[in-house]
Order: sequence, then C-alpha cells, then structure tokens
Amino acid sequence: MDQPAPTSPSSRLRDRLAIPVLASGGILMAVMQTVVVPLLPDLPRLTGASAATVSWTVTATLLSGAVLTPVLGRAGDMYGKRRVLTAALGLMTVGSVMCALSSDIGVLIAARALQGAAASVVPLSISILRDELPPERRGSAVALMSATVGVGAALGLPLAALVVQYADWHTMFWLTSALGAAGVTATWWAVKESPLREPGRFDVPGALGLAAGLVCLLLGVSQGGTWGWGSARVLGLFLGAVVVLALWCRQQLRTARPLVDLRLVTRPRVGLSHVAALLTGFAFYANSLVTAQLVQAPKATGYGLGLSIVATGLCLLPGGVTMLLFSPLSARISAARGPRITLALGAALIACGYALRIADSRDLWMIVLGATVVATGTTLAYSALPTLILRTVPAAQTASANGVNVLMRTIGQAVSSAAVAAVLVHHSSPLGGVPVPSLHGYQLAFALAGTVALAACAAALSIPGDGPTPGTRRAPSGTPGARDEAMEGA
Repeated sequence: MDQPAPTSPSSRLRDRLAIPVLASGGILMAVMQTVVVPLLPDLPRLTGASAATVSWTVTATLLSGAVLTPVLGRAGDMYGKRRVLTAALGLMTVGSVMCALSSDIGVLIAARALQGAAASVVPLSISILRDELPPERRGSAVALMSATVGVGAALGLPLAALVVQYADWHTMFWLTSALGAAGVTATWWAVKESPLREPGRFDVPGALGLAAGLVCLLLGVSQGGTWGWGSARVLGLFLGAVVVLALWCRQQLRTARPLVDLRLVTRPRVGLSHVAALLTGFAFYANSLVTAQLVQAPKATGYGLGLSIVATGLCLLPGGVTMLLFSPLSARISAARGPRITLALGAALIACGYALRIADSRDLWMIVLGATVVATGTTLAYSALPTLILRTVPAAQTASANGVNVLMRTIGQAVSSAAVAAVLVHHSSPLGGVPVPSLHGYQLAFALAGTVALAACAAALSIPGDGPTPGTRRAPSGTPGARDEAMEGA
C-alpha cells in the first residue's frame, strides 16, 4: 500500500495559517465598509460636493456588494473559490488606492463601488472551509469567519475616527490599501484552491437581471427617505424591481445552469434560513445605527451624552470583542443542539438586548451592556446561518448559496437603515433650530428591531430538523466535500 507523501514545513505552515488568513480577510472587509462613516460629515467640505452626493460613497458600496455577492459566489463555485476570493480582495485594494490618490467625489464613489466586491469574501471563505476542513474543525472555523463581520465593524469605526482626527484622511485609505495588498498575497500563498467545481456556462443574463432588480430595490430603499417614499422616482424603482425580479425568476427556472438555483431556495431549510438571515440583518443593524446617534446626541436633549466619534467607536468595541470570544461557544451549541437552535437562541438574545436598551438608554454602562448583548446574539445567529446552508446544499453550490444568504442579510440591513431613519425623523423635535430625535423615538426603534428579532427566532424554530435534506447532489467521490457529506448524513 502506498504511503502518503510527506508534507514539507512550508506546506504545514500554510495549512496552519489558512484559517487566520481567511479570518483576517473578513475583518478587513468589514473595516473597509465602516471606515468612511466618520468622514461623512467632513466629505462635503473636503470634496466640494453636496451632502446628498457624498452619501453615495456609502450607497455605492451597498449596491455593488449586494449585486456582486451572489454573482461572485456562483463564479467561485464554477471557476475556483480561491481565485475569485483573491480577485475580490484585489478589487477592494484597487478601490482603496483610488480613494487614497483622489479627492474627486466621482472617483471616490467609483472606488467605493469597487470595494463593494469584498462583500463576497465571507461566503467564499466559508465555502473554502467546507471544502478543505474535516467536520470536527469546520464548525468553529465557520463561526470564527462569521464573527469577523462584527469584529471588523467594531474595529473600523474607532480606527477611522482616530485617523481622521489626527492625520490626513487619505492616510486611512493608504492603510487599507497596504492591508489589502497583504491580504491578497497571504490568501494566494496560504489558501488552497478547492477541487470542487460546478460545471456549465456562467449565466450572464441571470447575473444582469439580478443586478438590475437589486439596484432598483436597494436604491429605492436607501434613497426613499431623501427622495420621498411617495415620489415618482421611488415608486418607479420599486415597480421596476418587482417586474425585473419576476422576469428574472422565470428566466432562472427555465435555465439549465442558473445563477441561483431557485428550486433549492424553495426547500424549507434553505428558504427559511434566508428569511431568518433577512430578519437578523435588520435586527442587528439597528444596534450600530441607533447607538452611534444616541451617545453623540447633545446633553441638552436630556438623554444624550455628547460623545465624540472616537468615544462612540469605543462604545461599540466591547461588542466586537464579544463576537470574537463567543464564536467558539456558537460552534459548540450548533454541534450539540443543531444550528437552528443556535440561530433561534441568538435571535432571542438580540431581542433581550433591545429590551435592555428600552429599559435604560441614559446611562453609558447600560447602553454598552445592551449593545454588547445584541452583538452576542448576532454572533450566535450569524455563525449558525452558514452552518445551516452548508448542511443543506450540494457541496458544489456552497459559495453561491452562502452568497444569497449574505445578500438577504444585506437587504435586511438596508431596510433597517431606512426604517430606523423614518422612525427617528418622525419622532424629532427642534433643538437650537436643528431637529433632534427624541428618546421616545430611539425606544421605538429599539422596539421595532426587537420585534423583528423575535420574528427571526420564530423563523429559525420553523426550520425543519438539522439532518441533511434528501436529494442533494453529492460531490465527486474521494473529494473532501464528498467525505463531509457522507459523515453529515451518517
């Protein structure tokens, strides 16, 4: 019997560093998404553009990320996950360099759209972990990868605020450029290319149709508060989204190799997981939005703490650290009770965190405690969602399926941003001639997010049992995915 060839020290080092390298890519992606937030108040002055135009530096990233995540996930399944992951990190790095070199608002918006490609980093990385790791290591690795989203967001805000306060704002993008280049190099060196492929031709019409429908939907959601929810532009965008996505669904069902396997999505375990992802994304995002505004509100409001942007970021930092620390616990709960129970527990914990926020939003320690409880619940929920997907879909479709799941979270976050803004605007009163949200408005926003979290909990409990779904196609015999699926079905 042939003995396996001995591995070199370099190969063993790459194997050990693969998970940390993938996790660092997820953190960097989340940092990239948040670093522009402290700049928004000053960008009109720095670029000579209006505040409405400047807001597109955030909107462009949201739109491109939503469109590219399922597209790049499908490309990863077909052409190689490491290859597409490296390309996504490369686009993010190019965008950072463009931001570092220019103060033109048009260039900045285009660069931020390029950076949106990094939203696919987490689903691609999770799919690589499924292909390469044995089942006993996969749960904790996937949980860690899911936690990087919160960790990076918690690190990005105070880091960017410090740079903006003490250095030229371009320095921040030079820093992310250097980190991005290091991430591309480390990924190519340490991460193995998955042997699994989904054969067929890439569905270009499906990609274009999904892009058009999502742009109409998310543009209407993100700009509704500015343009007016009853305006012709917003209503036209929503109508266009309905028509385009309906035609897209019809095209996907008739295509032999669709961009998104809608028949797979209709299975209760997959479909309900996507519903839970949308609701969890809504509930989670309200925490960051409302906390930042609440603690920065002037003391004259009677509830505000008047904190600086740096101090605000530090208030959110404990939540990011908690997400990192609790990711192993999430994996253990999923292993013992199943990921749907972990998801339900996480959603319930998010609701408890908002209950604390409603009870007391005046004392800093209670604000930090409530935000940290929400972050802890998010860790459990976000780490359980990809595990549910991995246990249900064929091994050759994990990247695209996880991409759709991340897309649903993104849509939930966009809707959360619009809903929270509408609640706070409706419950505002003038202070020094400037409308400021009332404490009651913040509490209503917390109640809304908590209610949605309870709905996510109900959706999680409605997911059928944690066994593998019958009828899923198996990976080729002898591959890591085939061995893993056999063990999961045992």
